[in-house]
Amino acid sequence: MVQFILNNQLVSTEHATGSTVLDFIRYYKRLVGTKIGCREGDCGACTILVGDFENNKLVYRSMTSCLMPLGNAHGKHIVSVEGINMKELSPVQQAMVDTNGTQCGFCTIGFVMSLTGFVLNETTKEYNDAIAAIDGNICRCTGYKSIERAAAILSEKINDKPEQETIAWLAEHNFIPEYFLHIKERLTQLRERINETASTINPVVQKLILGGGTDLVVQKALAVKNSAVEHLFDTSHLQEIKFENGQCHIGAAVTVTAFAESKLMQGFFPNLNQYIKLISSTPIRNMATMAGNLVNASPIGDMSIFFLALDSELVLNKSGAIRTVKLNNFYKAYKLIDKGADEIIEKIIFTPPQNTHFNFEKVSKRTHLDIASVNSACQMQLNDDGVVENIHLSAGGVAPFPKYLAETCSFLKGKKMNTENLKAAIEIMNAEIAPISDARGAKEYKRLLLRQLFLAHFQSGNEKINSVVEGILKA
Repeated sequence: MVQFILNNQLVSTEHATGSTVLDFIRYYKRLVGTKIGCREGDCGACTILVGDFENNKLVYRSMTSCLMPLGNAHGKHIVSVEGINMKELSPVQQAMVDTNGTQCGFCTIGFVMSLTGFVLNETTKEYNDAIAAIDGNICRCTGYKSIERAAAILSEKINDKPEQETIAWLAEHNFIPEYFLHIKERLTQLRERINETASTINPVVQKLILGGGTDLVVQKALAVKNSAVEHLFDTSHLQEIKFENGQCHIGAAVTVTAFAESKLMQGFFPNLNQYIKLISSTPIRNMATMAGNLVNASPIGDMSIFFLALDSELVLNKSGAIRTVKLNNFYKAYKLIDKGADEIIEKIIFTPPQNTHFNFEKVSKRTHLDIASVNSACQMQLNDDGVVENIHLSAGGVAPFPKYLAETCSFLKGKKMNTENLKAAIEIMNAEIAPISDARGAKEYKRLLLRQLFLAHFQSGNEKINSVVEGILKA
């Protein structure tokens, strides 16, 4: 049984845990404010807010309900637009009205929910934060400028929002209904009841393993809905980010957002926020898990490319039997991976890039909220003379699976970064890849993109190397 608080109501349901939150709230609860758009997490019309405990704090994240498995709502606070309605319009709703931020109105609910999520976040106040909060919402009518004006109004209205007791302040100023004040206590009590009855649930032998659902629910929606599902999204030991014995351990259920917000990761990757902004959108990053991105085996999986360049290894578990496999050996062919059906990834392990240069690049048709045409990552260590002491290169969109450029790396090790060697490395790289023409670009275009991204990795602040790269780019 799945139990959660839907707006101000406690819900207990025996519906299939692999069905979506969107379908449940629209068709079974008749809360039709949440709209059905793309069903792929792209348009944002179905955006809801999900309240959950993070480090003992109640935190609200925007998520696309069309991809959220009902089982992942277990023990949480699910907020649809009906859950923020009051006698008068909230400041978020009023700002959208005052700036003519809606025309046909279909996308409006998603924008309202994302902007309410911005307001609920105790760390965000600025206009840029408001704009970032709606990066997963698409509007076909307004041209966005009116919505941007609404975001500006809101950032001014919450200028005095405190970082402590944020929900109380928001309720006092009518940004959210008063019932939000009691949700933390109600969720705590609900969790206690769930924990008391957890041992009485009958185990299921054949299960479909599911994390955030952002890929699998798109690809196999009916299979997920009709299967007995083992939900790993909220498994606590799979959500850990640790640093032990000189290595980083990233749990399989760590979301892209959790990875990006980790102070430990930010310390190792100074440009992490810049990289993460290129990956999907806020609602999807709030749901997408690290292991899910890896096992999906998409040839352009952003985090797969990221971790390949870190020379990562995976820890897999089969009923307690543990084995490790290098990520660069994990991908065998298109959608074929070195993982048994009864194995799960438990964590990703890598040595952090200390005293090395790390870079992630991505080109897509849109800068944000899009899949890559080509993406690439690089970790390298150069000595003072510009000689490559160690290097790891990866590329997506140029092979049937996420590609570790082993031959290019082997050639560059011990080589001085000069025009001759970089040009030779590009020739070797071109021989390693096999892009195809598809909706994201012609194969010749993808080769050109990878060449440019490869050279971008070497523009690292070393003036001598920069001049070499610039000379090749101009040639």
